[in-house]
Amino acid sequence: MAENPNDWELETKLVRGGMMRSPYGEISEALYLTQSFAYDTAEAADERFGGGPGFIYQRFGNPTTQMFEDRMALLEGAETCRATASGMAAIHVALSGLLRAGDHLVAGRALFGSCRWIISEWLPRFGVEATYVDATDLDAWKNAVRPNTKAFLVESPANPLLEVTAIGAVAEIAHAAGAKLVVDNVFATPVFQKPLALGADIVVYSATKHIDGQGRVLGGAILGSTELMTEAYKDILRHTGPALSPFNAWVLLKGLETLELRVRRQAENAGKVAGAIAASSKVKKTLYPGRPDHPQAAIIANQMTGGGNVVAFDLGSREAAFRFLNALAIVDISNNLGDAKSMATHPCTTTHRSMPEAERLEIGLTEGWVRMSVGLEGAGDLVRDVSRALDAA
Repeated sequence: MAENPNDWELETKLVRGGMMRSPYGEISEALYLTQSFAYDTAEAADERFGGGPGFIYQRFGNPTTQMFEDRMALLEGAETCRATASGMAAIHVALSGLLRAGDHLVAGRALFGSCRWIISEWLPRFGVEATYVDATDLDAWKNAVRPNTKAFLVESPANPLLEVTAIGAVAEIAHAAGAKLVVDNVFATPVFQKPLALGADIVVYSATKHIDGQGRVLGGAILGSTELMTEAYKDILRHTGPALSPFNAWVLLKGLETLELRVRRQAENAGKVAGAIAASSKVKKTLYPGRPDHPQAAIIANQMTGGGNVVAFDLGSREAAFRFLNALAIVDISNNLGDAKSMATHPCTTTHRSMPEAERLEIGLTEGWVRMSVGLEGAGDLVRDVSRALDAA
């Protein structure tokens, strides 16, 4: 009896979604390390280049990459997914496909440093203007709209201070203006938040983070309706070459098999670590989407099913933050996140270093903040390590 994969439970989608077996009947997905493909006849090549079924060139598609794309689409509840070489490639393509010279973009001001660079430094070279807003202020979104506004961009939760945006409400504002809403869903993961179901038009991921989740490869994904994905992204992906390698796609497929198990345990650990951090007298402020004292707790309860694995906390000064980081014995000092290994970083000098100080202050990012990605180690060990480092701070 044929099964409809859309009817599967989340865990089944993560393990079996998008599977294409070769005639050999392999259990683990096949890894097709090939740049190009052969055709039986010249007529077959003509048909395939004309839009017929089959693969042409790795830059356009590959069986292993397609399995990853199909599984991601099934997981997200999207009609179509297109994979990219990195998360930043996904953001770049997601915006470039929607915007052209003379257009206007509205973006939440709390963004990863490289995203801010693309918006502030790169897109203006091609005639695209942008306005940053407080993403939690719906009136700010409305007031920023211009006649030429074509896209909204938001991270939720945002990097690094975990600001959460009411995605459905912002989507309504964008659509009323004739614009598309792009949501970076990396911190929430597709397990804890579904932006398309909330009204977003496009969802992007850095698959480097939780989807791989084991510090191995780079990857990205863009998801949305087939119509929009074709109209906005088919040609730019085909001709500019931000393709995901088949090997990385294969690694990411194996990562998806355990994604739900990993992020739920990471979130459980993060809640315990956040509690220990919040209880310390050394900490001025603690932010974690799983805590009831988060500033957007009501929005989180409405649109997220878990708090994720990232905790942010303010130690008051760069010196205190550095003392904390240098005293860690288990947790690594690293700018990555979503990994099985816990890691912590000082955003002002790493992930958000390229942002001018005035822009960092706009989002409340002062020198005392530390961002911690909680992993899969024993919660007791992590609490002990963090508590000891807080004493040293």
